Amino acid sequence: MAWFRRRSQSGGPGGKQVNQADLEHLTQFFRSRRGVEAFIEPQTTVTETTLLLVAHDGEWTRRRIGSPDVAWKFAHQLSMPVYDIKLLGYPQRMRDYNERQRRRPA
Repeated sequence: MAWFRRRSQSGGPGGKQVNQADLEHLTQFFRSRRGVEAFIEPQTTVTETTLLLVAHDGEWTRRRIGSPDVAWKFAHQLSMPVYDIKLLGYPQRMRDYNERQRRRPA
């Protein structure tokens, strides 16, 4: 029955194909800001594995990354600190940045 078939995964075991545009966006974010750290967000029933980059001031961006292994390799290639979000949680500077953005006049 077609309802129960799984989609094929072309990114290897447990991972999806990595979009080159997503990698370019993450690289550009890393190179254009200082103090950037990477946080790997695990796959859920709703979302794929994502890589969250947070700059020194809390500005952040998030993109799908295929698998945790791809995320680790990507961060290490750029010599970027990388953490598992399940172990550390979201950084306070990111929360502070979001709050500043909410309070900013439109």
